[in-house]
Amino acid sequence: MPAKHKGIMCAPFIGHIDIEPYLNTSQIELVICGGENYDGARPLHYEWVKDLHDSCSRYNITFNFIETGNIFIKDGKTYHIPSKPLQAKQAYLSHLSFQGKPIQWNLYDAFNNPIPQQDLYKPHFRENCVTCASRLICNGCSDCGKCKQKIIRIHQTEGF
Repeated sequence: MPAKHKGIMCAPFIGHIDIEPYLNTSQIELVICGGENYDGARPLHYEWVKDLHDSCSRYNITFNFIETGNIFIKDGKTYHIPSKPLQAKQAYLSHLSFQGKPIQWNLYDAFNNPIPQQDLYKPHFRENCVTCASRLICNGCSDCGKCKQKIIRIHQTEGF
């Protein structure tokens, strides 16, 4: 494929896969995986994620485990995790995400001049982002205000 930056998205991740033959070409820069998260979701096994992580780390390729999915199996135990934020937090707590070699983004303005690194967007994050598994590949907070709205709703339901 003629694209300059290449990645692999394994989601929904519903079976063991071996992408190592593609990783050793030095063309893949990022691998993302996550389980299914809707009614009727098929299980995601920890071992599948760990094997994918190990392959990526062997080649120093960034690996991001973004969510467990609704049904996650680890050490023979089945976990039902219906909440997407909780799935992301559990993926984060697995410590399987891995920052590989940096991706070089050479960006240009409308006049084809290189944009200096110091002029590029710098993401910022809020409290909810600390344990989010997608932070490794996220552009940061968009300042949409949903975090504040969620806090207000929680306080209203709790009688605050």
